Amino acid sequence: MSVHTTYYSSPIGLIEITGNEDGIASLYFVDKKADNTTKIHASLKECIYQLDEYFKGIRKEFGLKLNPKGTDFQKKVWNELHTVPFGKTKSYLEISKQIGDRNATRAVGSANGSNPISILIPCHRVIGSSGKLIGYGGGLWRKEWLLNHENSSTFGKQTDLFK
Repeated sequence: MSVHTTYYSSPIGLIEITGNEDGIASLYFVDKKADNTTKIHASLKECIYQLDEYFKGIRKEFGLKLNPKGTDFQKKVWNELHTVPFGKTKSYLEISKQIGDRNATRAVGSANGSNPISILIPCHRVIGSSGKLIGYGGGLWRKEWLLNHENSSTFGKQTDLFK
């Protein structure tokens, strides 16, 4: 089955999305478009729509079919990332305990760093045990932006500009 590519211009940079009817395969921040494709394949339209809602402060959860490629261990970690509530964080140690191996902190960090579907699989919500931001493929400044965006007191609240 063909894999389709589209792009979304977010407030923190261009995002390349790949996938097909089997689900979203990847979501990465990129510097530029790989091609001049303007038509969005039907299998990716809902992803664009939901990302747009997220960045506008309307959506807190994604309802998309995901199809990441990875090892069984990576998929186990990525599934666990979905348990980190919107606007909250967990440490790599907490995630390793949740998957049943408190000694797997480094392996959890590696799996987190290999997440091919950023934002939708919320790897940005995982931080160091000290509370510091550690590692993010899109850059720590994006991780900080995403966490601040989710913690915004106005998230999901419509404001009236003309009061």
